[in-house]
Amino acid sequence: MRLATPLIWILRKTIGKVVIWKARRAVRSFQNAARLCRETQERVLLEKIARNADSDFGRAYRFHTIRSIGDFRRAVPITTYEYYEPYIERLKRGEVTAMFGSGQRLLMFALTSGTTSRQKFIPITDVALQEYRRGWMLWGLHVFDAHRSIFSADSQTLQMASDWEEFHTEAGIPCGSVSGLTAKMHGWIIRRRYCLPPSIVKIKDARSRYYTALRLAIPAPIAMAIAPNPSTLITLARLGDQEKESLLRDLADGTLSPKCDVPASVRRDLEPRIRRRHRRLVRELEQIAEREGHLYPRHYWRRLTLLANWTGGTVGLYLRDYPTYFGEVPVRDIGLIASEGRMTVPIQDGTSSGVLDILHNFFEFIPEEEIESTNPTVLLADELEEGKTYYIVLTTSTGLYRYDIRDVVRCTGWYYGAPMLEFLHKGAHISNLTGEKLTEHQVVEALNRVVHRFELPLRTYTLAPVWDRVPYYALYVEQGEVPADADVLGRIAAAVDEELRAVNAEYDYKRQTLRLGAVRVRTVPPGTWLKMRDERIAARGGTVEQYKHPCLCPDPSFSDRFQGAPEFTPSRTGAVVGDG
Repeated sequence: MRLATPLIWILRKTIGKVVIWKARRAVRSFQNAARLCRETQERVLLEKIARNADSDFGRAYRFHTIRSIGDFRRAVPITTYEYYEPYIERLKRGEVTAMFGSGQRLLMFALTSGTTSRQKFIPITDVALQEYRRGWMLWGLHVFDAHRSIFSADSQTLQMASDWEEFHTEAGIPCGSVSGLTAKMHGWIIRRRYCLPPSIVKIKDARSRYYTALRLAIPAPIAMAIAPNPSTLITLARLGDQEKESLLRDLADGTLSPKCDVPASVRRDLEPRIRRRHRRLVRELEQIAEREGHLYPRHYWRRLTLLANWTGGTVGLYLRDYPTYFGEVPVRDIGLIASEGRMTVPIQDGTSSGVLDILHNFFEFIPEEEIESTNPTVLLADELEEGKTYYIVLTTSTGLYRYDIRDVVRCTGWYYGAPMLEFLHKGAHISNLTGEKLTEHQVVEALNRVVHRFELPLRTYTLAPVWDRVPYYALYVEQGEVPADADVLGRIAAAVDEELRAVNAEYDYKRQTLRLGAVRVRTVPPGTWLKMRDERIAARGGTVEQYKHPCLCPDPSFSDRFQGAPEFTPSRTGAVVGDG
């Protein structure tokens, strides 16, 4: 047994060098590809077309005749998810050839929010997963170059993933998060570098999952913490402080609190890790907690070198709280990445900008100001202009072609011949504080149900995000269009929150995982909407007939103009009234 640790160390060092050598070769290929951006993009596109030419979708769009980017554009229109739903429904029944060529395996569906109340099912094939992992490898190598200590033999990474088998389709195909699948597929050498075992994703109760993650991670030599949304890491840090007495008791006793809702199978899997006692560490942390009044990650993760998460768009607001919880630790954006595919690979800390991932997906761009045009300009990657903003259009190995993902990006510069992009926001009618991707369509659908339920005369309203310790959405309504009774307004707030959770699975998940607070109602004086209409027409032009009141405003600064508005918050007993 004494030989095991040195042997593992030697293996990790040797295999690590091989992995790094291969990764460096991949980066050189990436650099060479960037120098020939247009040629690389055409090659990537034609490979995807050829791979799926014998699929039903490929035959319908005559993929076998496509020999160039121009041919592709003439054959396939710019699309949305709804365009593919008939084919995806067939995939869910196990008909892989509906969208994919022979030899490809459909591994799972990645779930994400759609623009309506329905979830989107993004097909993940073996090829798509391979490209997904290669994109992460490119990202990881750039991290290695900047932060070598993260990859030392005894350092570990905390990565929060989600279940890849939340449920199955009628054909038995798993549906969930692709991050959970990649965690499960790690080899044993790589898996030892991660603090959390794959089984932890089977803990459905969010608070219990976070608590269990902390129970395993507090004594670990964590050098890097990864979670796509920074709200996850903030929530983890706050829970650790709230539950410090229970966590320290568990660490001292070698237990996992019975109050955690953890499946028996997961408890059995975790038992060898849990039973180890950490009494010396507990004494140190108890002294810190008594002296500081808090117990945060900066107190127990003393080797923490890097935090990795999204930093662009509205999620950047979370970063201002990082020093409180984690200390002065660099932050590396993980890149613009979605279930549909990776779009950018950041190569530096402290910026949301990254190199377009031209090796794995084909990209087109529409200037932001032309998105509503019936015949917009459509540009290739090498045709962008620094400083300009664009909607990004994807063609990926998930079977989506010329797919408008509704992300707005800005070109920030160039990496050899490939553009560097930063994420700005979702499309004009989407709010995305913590990954919920709430659409105006969903807001209207939810409010229609509430208006009907309460028989309200409400016709005009705006839902807007409010930045707070735990962010939430406020529903702004004019006095006179809703009852003045605080209890009724509290029940209306609760009903709106309930309906939003019903129409948007990601919103519901962010509420479950404590990253979003419940909806609150704020009342504004009569005439507010008329005044806002006149101000906008004066500032932007147009006519009264052309003006459309925003039922959803994604800008957190919208709430700044209504400071002091009476606020009504749902509670178990009704509502409480506070100042906005």
